[in-house]
Amino acid sequence: MFELPPMPTWDSLHPLIVHFPIALLFLSPIFIGISAALAPPKGRPFLIAALIVLVLGTASLFVAASTGRAAGELAERGGPVDSVLASHEDLASETKLIFSGLLTILIAMFFLPRILRRQETRIFSTVLPLAYLVLYSVGIMFLVNASHQGGRLVHEFGVHAIAPDAGSHPEPAPIAAASAKEDNRD
Repeated sequence: MFELPPMPTWDSLHPLIVHFPIALLFLSPIFIGISAALAPPKGRPFLIAALIVLVLGTASLFVAASTGRAAGELAERGGPVDSVLASHEDLASETKLIFSGLLTILIAMFFLPRILRRQETRIFSTVLPLAYLVLYSVGIMFLVNASHQGGRLVHEFGVHAIAPDAGSHPEPAPIAAASAKEDNRD
């Protein structure tokens, strides 16, 4: 009889979940750029798409941080892993704050013409979105740095998610220390 694989635990979902905010948050500025390049009424659907993608990307940042905290609690610590993990956690927290702020700004930009009861002009459709993209680049730098630190944990120190065995609860797996990495080079 066909059996489904065991449901992954919250902490083991981090490697899967973490790729959603990365992809979505890199996609949103593309829609903003297209929106800014088009005349006011034609660019509006792309701004709506950018807003939806940014909402999903920001929400997935919070989910990724939650799964990351759960995974980090199971990790054995010591040596350089501690500083890289701390850096990864700090950058992830700052990234959540920055993209929450960017989301708030984009929502305000989206509704500003309606609030002011003005026709959408090139200032609202081109100048503000292009200025916004400059701010957005700061968020992207934080996202890239947080991702890089997470990548270092996996590829440099051997930290990995613990997948459950069928019918059992996962046990924390030790992290490969830097000394173990050097042993493999011999």
